[in-house]
Amino acid sequence: MSTSSRMTRRAVVGGLVLLCLPAASRAQDAAQLRPVTHVASIAAGSIQGTVQDEQGAPIAGATISALGASSAFAVSDRSGRFEMRTLSPGPYLLRAHLSGFVASRGQVVDVRPSARASSSIALRHVSAANAPASYPVLAAGVAAPADAPAPAPTADPNGAAATAATGNDDHGELAWRLRHARRTILKDATVPEEMVAAADAPSDGGFNGHNVFGRVTNSSARLASNFFAGTPFSGQVNLLTTGSFDTPQQLFSQDNFAHNTAYLALGAPVGEHADWTVRAALTQGDIASWIVAGEYTTRAPARHRYDIGLSYSTQRYEGGNVLALRDVTDGSRNAGAIYAFDTFSITPILTLTYGGRYARYDYLDAGSLVSPRVALTYEPAEHFRVSTMMSSRAVAPGAEEFMPRLDSGILLPPQRTFSSIAAGRPFEAERTNHVEVEVERDIASTTVSLRAYRQHVSEQIVTLFGVNAQDAPAAVGHYLLGNVGDVDASGLSAGIRTAIAGRIHAAVEYSVTRARVATPDLGYMVLLDPAALRLDRDHIHDLSTSIETEVPETATRVIVLYRVSNAFARAATPQTPAQSIDARFDVQVRQSLPFMDFSNAKWEMLVAVRNFFRETASDQSIYDELLVVRPPKRIVGGLTLKF
Repeated sequence: MSTSSRMTRRAVVGGLVLLCLPAASRAQDAAQLRPVTHVASIAAGSIQGTVQDEQGAPIAGATISALGASSAFAVSDRSGRFEMRTLSPGPYLLRAHLSGFVASRGQVVDVRPSARASSSIALRHVSAANAPASYPVLAAGVAAPADAPAPAPTADPNGAAATAATGNDDHGELAWRLRHARRTILKDATVPEEMVAAADAPSDGGFNGHNVFGRVTNSSARLASNFFAGTPFSGQVNLLTTGSFDTPQQLFSQDNFAHNTAYLALGAPVGEHADWTVRAALTQGDIASWIVAGEYTTRAPARHRYDIGLSYSTQRYEGGNVLALRDVTDGSRNAGAIYAFDTFSITPILTLTYGGRYARYDYLDAGSLVSPRVALTYEPAEHFRVSTMMSSRAVAPGAEEFMPRLDSGILLPPQRTFSSIAAGRPFEAERTNHVEVEVERDIASTTVSLRAYRQHVSEQIVTLFGVNAQDAPAAVGHYLLGNVGDVDASGLSAGIRTAIAGRIHAAVEYSVTRARVATPDLGYMVLLDPAALRLDRDHIHDLSTSIETEVPETATRVIVLYRVSNAFARAATPQTPAQSIDARFDVQVRQSLPFMDFSNAKWEMLVAVRNFFRETASDQSIYDELLVVRPPKRIVGGLTLKF
């Protein structure tokens, strides 16, 4: 059997195996839109409960935080009730906070798809009897609690009065250690009761614990302690290593293009009805890059649900690759974007979503790109929805490096360099006009969907890896970009998603698209065989599958995405016929580390391998992923701390 036959059989068998698995999860929110070739996400769950004091009376105004697969906040009402909706399935650490009450211990609540978990939280009033045995202080300094009485003046052996604020510096060992403690601003440290008791006893140096706690910190640290104690922040910190490779042997060579990435996310509620989140990531090496992003979202239910955000990213290349430097005058590229969307519930059965995105790229001649979008969802009967969407999406070549996207759930900064296929040819933005109509029907925990769509794409982008340009050889981590012309496409898709036994969530979607390049522009692609781009393909058959499973006994979560198509671009050779089927995959494994958990923090280990290049968007061109030639495999691994 020839090599090509074996590869073809493997791809077909892989697609059939995944197709035979029961698929897909429950319907998403009526206002949420799914992309043309993207399998729907797993059905969400919710948490509801009550907050009471030690006598069983309801507590109003308590802030409840849930930390797990996602983060959420809620505020208890006058009857002490709260509810958190649209939570990703999995275990959550639930805590309650309110000034004047002792913070509750974290309790783990298991959220299941399409189900509502219940929890009751008890808070105790702060009093002398239940005051904590330890003094909580901010690790940026050491201070007595904000409501602690001022220490009484003490007399030194010579009769001179010394107070906590104005005495001579103490030179005892404990005082020295407190003054030189490592500083941080995010987490609370706790001074044990034994340490305070030992500090109260005078030492040879005349040390008194209350004096130390009053002197080593200043007023700014005390204010910061009050601020962080009263606001239920959540977030995560990641230390990751990412790399690209074509063969397993490259993982152990210098050609794996590895980078270390630091990532930080921080969020908190805004009152009772909204949340804000800020994220940042940076990497250093021959490519020094960073990205910052912030967003503000309104919680459901609300008549107007706003989704507002902005981002800025920069990349500076300090290597010697001629191709990378060819299209950059000062060695750097910058991009910024701002977006705003409003989901307006006109009536209980009619929802309108509208908004747009504005982006600016400094390496484009026409650097400003505007992408409006409007969608309407009608629900004439329970569990039955009809949605329509119209959009005009503008994408810059190389935008996938700069725009915020979640790769394995983590925002990554720009990590690759790119240049135009033809020297001196400017970059041209791709513009996609997209219209679709979708019908969805919920049957128990299963959702069946049918969608029709039509697109017109101007200046379709093609992405090429591992290709030698005319003036320089191919370089690791670098790719070429060009435009193949205008594309017209129309098609149909059918999908199903469901949950199996509460542990397995699967989805499958099949689409057939009729597409053609209306005005091809291939004259400058002299390095390529036009057959490699599959531009003569009339009917595109596409099968997308996803499987997500969670093993609570080992706290393991696995996600597998697999896509089979007859139109993925690749070079046609005698060993690889142009008509053969190709596939792309994404495998993610998250392993919780329970032995490293703290009362308000969780550790996870992440390993992800994929050869998908672009993130899926609801209104992207049908050819965006198909016209990526020879994409390398990307591996992401590291530790995640969620707090």
